[in-house]
Amino acid sequence: MRLTRTPRAAALCAAALLLASACDSAGPGGSPATGLNPPDLKAPTKLGRTEGRVNLIAWAGYVEDGSDDPGADWVSGFEKRTGCQVRSKVAASSDEMVKLMKTGEYDAVSASGDASLRLIASGDAAPVNTDLVPHYKEVFSGLKNGAWNSVEGRMYGIPHGRGANLLMYDTAKVSPAPTSWSAVFDDADRYKGHVTAYDSPIYIADAALYLKAARPELGIKDPYALDQRQFDAAVALLKKQNADVGEYWSDYLKEVSAFKSGDSVIGTTWQVIAGLAASEGAKVKTLVPKEGSTGWSDTWMVSSKAAHPNCAYKWLDWIVSPEVNAQVAEYFGEAPANSRACAHTRDKDFCTVYHAADENYWKRIAFWNTPIEQCLDGRRDVKCVPYARWVRAWTEIKG
Repeated sequence: MRLTRTPRAAALCAAALLLASACDSAGPGGSPATGLNPPDLKAPTKLGRTEGRVNLIAWAGYVEDGSDDPGADWVSGFEKRTGCQVRSKVAASSDEMVKLMKTGEYDAVSASGDASLRLIASGDAAPVNTDLVPHYKEVFSGLKNGAWNSVEGRMYGIPHGRGANLLMYDTAKVSPAPTSWSAVFDDADRYKGHVTAYDSPIYIADAALYLKAARPELGIKDPYALDQRQFDAAVALLKKQNADVGEYWSDYLKEVSAFKSGDSVIGTTWQVIAGLAASEGAKVKTLVPKEGSTGWSDTWMVSSKAAHPNCAYKWLDWIVSPEVNAQVAEYFGEAPANSRACAHTRDKDFCTVYHAADENYWKRIAFWNTPIEQCLDGRRDVKCVPYARWVRAWTEIKG
């Protein structure tokens, strides 16, 4: 299992500026949910003969052919069944995915919510015809028509999996047990030097989510739709928190090590990290605090310039099929997208631990989305702070 969602600062600004320029032109006719007015691209009405090849961009652990781990191979079966030879490139960040998709050299990408709107707005991702993906009908309803993967009811990809950004704490060193994100924000000085936080500009949304409940006078409705006043409040909170943070993490192995050694005792995590830490002796527990949590939902999107669209559609259906989706979810450490996948996991408790079928649980998760000037919460009387400025602010927050 290899997890990589690491931001690369050098690429962030350029990619974010591309987003800003792509979305500035959106007018009143855009989606009422996002304000986007993407290019009028057409989805195919039927599939033709497969082209013999498909070029993919993916998170590490999503496209496995057995070469890294003999026990993880869902590519060979796909190639045998379809005749489409898979060529994949692992991306280290959402920003790298956006950059690579612009080259036109790739047919599909496993985009997270902090990249998908960029790809839609710029016209690099095409809408998909879900009727051409038979297994789409088995996808959990909570993953369909999301603010991060659709515009005006048109899906721009096939959901792959989802995960929550949880609060993890050392049960021997944190007492009483926390129930709120205040433990790492307003009350973080109790654990000075031993607080950990996710190293990415998108973490600003975590502060905004907390402030939505802690300071209702700010009027925050969506942690990814922040006007200047709301954004300034979130940034101020994170600058205050910085004095108590011992380490910002992006490498999950480092977080496991920090909790085992006691260098970290409380902070943001993923379920798979918590499981690994506990299996290696760390006394940790996790929770979704009372304010809810942020999280991610990944979507396989097809390039508008795909040279192998028929093989790409075959891949979309394959990767979300019950057996394969179960394999990927267990290997990567996330809840599967296919509602029938849980019957195929090797660990029969896996879907319970990851809350795969618990839609009430996921209603508490604010999935990553891309901040744009057209406020994602529907406001039209103010401008929201776009992602390019989140990137600059994150550099200032960390000092």
